[in-house]
Amino acid sequence: MKYAALAVGFAATILGSLAATEAVARDTAYHLKIEDVRNDPRYSGAVPSDIKFFFADQASGATAKDLGEFVTNRKTNSVGRPDEDVCRWAMISALKELAERAKAEGGDAVVGIVSYYKKNVFSSTTEYECHAGNIVAGVALKGRVVKLAK
Repeated sequence: MKYAALAVGFAATILGSLAATEAVARDTAYHLKIEDVRNDPRYSGAVPSDIKFFFADQASGATAKDLGEFVTNRKTNSVGRPDEDVCRWAMISALKELAERAKAEGGDAVVGIVSYYKKNVFSSTTEYECHAGNIVAGVALKGRVVKLAK
């Protein structure tokens, strides 16, 4: 009986600790400038320059072939790092993944790119959405891979 009471008390303590941890979990949403990502020194070394990106309703010119819609969801460690810095890195990683997918599909551009965090659309020609927490930050994007007309 004594051990049962200890077990119940221990379980209550563990559950209480888990609930407290959840209560302080952070998910801060940011709308940050795409231009700051392109100006980040890490961008040119990570993202292929032969793939073009067009955000939201930016004009891309005529499309020769639509190769499909693709989603990327990139996360990065945010422990001890400034939110905007980890958000830029997550965005660089997401654009790199879209560029690699475009190449694999035979495309040369990704058009209509929108932020797609938890399947919620944020559409902008100048900003992207990033969510930063205590441990990770993430950027999700959705766009159509195309072959542009020459």
